Amino acid sequence: MIPMGVSNFGGVWVAAVAPRRDNGHEIDLAASLDVIDFIDGTPASGISVLGSTGEFIHHDFEDRQRYLQFVLKRARKPVLPGVAHSNIDGALRLAETAMDGGAAGALLMPPYYFRYGAEELRRFYLTFADEFDGPIYLYNIPFFSSPLPIELATELLATGRFAGIKDSSGQSAYCRQLLAARQSQPCTIIIGNDCMFTEGRRAGADGVISGVAGAWPELMCGLEHAIGAGEDERVAALQALLEECISWLDRYPVPTALKRALHLRGLRMGPDAVPMGDRFAPFDAWCPGFLERVQETSRLRFQTV
Repeated sequence: MIPMGVSNFGGVWVAAVAPRRDNGHEIDLAASLDVIDFIDGTPASGISVLGSTGEFIHHDFEDRQRYLQFVLKRARKPVLPGVAHSNIDGALRLAETAMDGGAAGALLMPPYYFRYGAEELRRFYLTFADEFDGPIYLYNIPFFSSPLPIELATELLATGRFAGIKDSSGQSAYCRQLLAARQSQPCTIIIGNDCMFTEGRRAGADGVISGVAGAWPELMCGLEHAIGAGEDERVAALQALLEECISWLDRYPVPTALKRALHLRGLRMGPDAVPMGDRFAPFDAWCPGFLERVQETSRLRFQTV
């Protein structure tokens, strides 16, 4: 396998949503490419698709393959796709589709739905590495899958067979241990939980794959710039906006509020996987003013069309 991943991985990578068709369960490819175009018009470093924000779980195997092929042809930024599957053969096939299309690697969470222990996960990842000839990024997302214990994550990274890890645990201690382990085995450390972005970047994490950036790229790109420039007052102001944003997102199932925000920005999203009724009335009242405050504070403004 090839342990090297994205050589310039850093900054903000956008976790893209995948709009659904109005008359079926499939991904709406035309609307999805509009989302990709929107992201391409921002200074984000790259795009991640078919992760939790992309609701991969709702779509069958062929639909995910087709979507991935279209995205890889359309995107002008590097793309790091999720290749999650309930079994290793499905994950390998998705990863091969990704690499055939020029993806930056494969983002691999533990097999989903059934819970697995550390020994099963060790075998899963090492077997995948034996079979796949491309950069592999571990993906720890304990909210939705078997947790990847920090001891196992650092053990796997120490083999040199994995390019890095996306950690969506939101736990400071987990991030610190990853950064400490990197001193003996270079690898890419990616923040996967927006609540940890500022802390993780200041501590030395390479970047973030951000759901918030999918709807408000001004916020996350502005925060990334302010951290790099040492603009502490702007960092504090943008961090406060990020915390406000997350408090709203947490009121709704992932990633429905992100998709609602993009709908309010003029992008087609299609129906939610589960009908939401009128639950978004308070969000709809808050969202436009929040965007204005973000744009004013970040001094960034991106158009969806």
